[in-house]
Amino acid sequence: MKNEFDIQYQVILKEILEKGVEEKNIRTGHVCKSLPGMTMKFDLRKGFPLLSLRKIPLKVFIAEQIWFLMGNKNLAFLQRFTKIWDDFAEANNCVESAYGYRWRKHFGRDQIGGLVQLLKEDPSSRHGVILMWDPGDDGLANGIKKKNVPCPYTFTVQIMGEKLCLHLVIRSNDMMLGNPHDVAGFALLAHVLAQKLNVGVGTLTISISNAHIYDIHFAQAQEILDRKVSQKSIKFICPSKAFDRAEEGDESLVEEVYKALTKDYEPQANLEKMAIVL
Repeated sequence: MKNEFDIQYQVILKEILEKGVEEKNIRTGHVCKSLPGMTMKFDLRKGFPLLSLRKIPLKVFIAEQIWFLMGNKNLAFLQRFTKIWDDFAEANNCVESAYGYRWRKHFGRDQIGGLVQLLKEDPSSRHGVILMWDPGDDGLANGIKKKNVPCPYTFTVQIMGEKLCLHLVIRSNDMMLGNPHDVAGFALLAHVLAQKLNVGVGTLTISISNAHIYDIHFAQAQEILDRKVSQKSIKFICPSKAFDRAEEGDESLVEEVYKALTKDYEPQANLEKMAIVL
């Protein structure tokens, strides 16, 4: 069986390049091709959704998810592995809108801890909703301009047929740089939560309000479309006690997850370095 992520990814890129609305984004100054309401769905039992049409830096999303589960807004842990959040840091080396901080502390409660407790006590519950978006501080909040507001802004977790299903909603997704990272990261989170709850993994669904490709990436998107999908399904077994170790900031967990994913990962050649549009 071929890698389902590569197949779905090419379908969406093709649709955006051929049918996307082309217009200038005022905030960034770049022209984008965009489409609304795009969806990706993966059965995690059949393989881990990891882009192989080009090589992606695996330790970036692995370390990021561990940092999220730590509930930190200080970048010190993450900076041992990647600098991707550095542009959003405040003077104290913190990111006030850091997803993990919002999961675990920002709203005056531990949403992730509550989620685990809820689904342990009632596996049939449909109330497992986690928010990263703060309506009092983000977006419409009096026109306040901030360095960063969450792109993935909410997700739900349910157990159906003794399988954990995660549904992520992303308001704005850069399909060339952000999307492969987000999909793999939340697939990893689903595995970690399923292990903690002693259930299997089920589906990962990604709903994207605005899926776009920036003008500086059009040629590279076409190069991805010109490649043939050759990667087979990627098997992944979550390292033991991953949730508890992530909470504790266990750096060795990054390496263990990396080794588990790279056993089957055979990515195609890198593209030329892609600039991040902020």
